Amino acid sequence: MRRIPIEPGRAVLSTAGRDEKRRMIVLTVEGEFAFVADGDLRKVESPKKKKKRHIKATPEYFSNIAEIIAEGKMPSNAEIRKLLNRPPGED
Repeated sequence: MRRIPIEPGRAVLSTAGRDEKRRMIVLTVEGEFAFVADGDLRKVESPKKKKKRHIKATPEYFSNIAEIIAEGKMPSNAEIRKLLNRPPGED
């Protein structure tokens, strides 16, 4: 079974902490840490720094978010909320 990479634009599920079982989107990755936001409790202006071992990557990958991040910008909180509120797998 292949492992899903933790990368910018990838939806992840928190497996530890107060935000356990909460879906978020990875904004950046630095070493063993990923900076994630959900656009609601955790905004893009102050993303949550999570150890990679405390999050689980999901098959959901938002290429439009990854493109915005690759351009050196940040997506809006509304964009992230909209994507995360959709049922998984819906395009």
